[in-house]
Amino acid sequence: MAKQSSSSKVPGWVWLFTGVILGAFIMFLMRLSDLQPTPGIRPSPTAKATPAEETKTPAKYDFYKILRDTEVPVTTSRTPNTTAPKKVEENVDYLLQVASFRSATEAEQVRAELTLLNFNARIEQSPAKEGQIWHRVIVGPFANRSQLAKARDTLLSNRYQAMLLTRKRNG
Repeated sequence: MAKQSSSSKVPGWVWLFTGVILGAFIMFLMRLSDLQPTPGIRPSPTAKATPAEETKTPAKYDFYKILRDTEVPVTTSRTPNTTAPKKVEENVDYLLQVASFRSATEAEQVRAELTLLNFNARIEQSPAKEGQIWHRVIVGPFANRSQLAKARDTLLSNRYQAMLLTRKRNG
């Protein structure tokens, strides 16, 4: 017994006809793209100019005339930078305040951690409002800004935020 196919078969001539129509449509589109616009028909005002039309009109550059007519005085001697250099403070120590606590034991714990990081850390007591005393953890002194920057980078890499303090040297 022969098995019947439940799906209907499309005859070959339908496929041939569909292919011919599709091919003709593609050829029509290609032919349209090759056509040049007729000179009697003006494009709509909203249409953009083609690149070929843009290159027909010469560009006008006025800056050539402006540059030719402008004279710029040039000095041959080298003048130092007119901005004033930063004032270098002499007899100043640079310090970093790492933390400030109400409790002396918390300040001592941070001072010990900084000592393990090879810093010269100390605790200073500072009076505050209403008779309170704060215990500030100070690192330093540093003789110059490069040492200060290196110390600040080390502190930041160990998650300590530091505030810059400057004090005049004694003597």
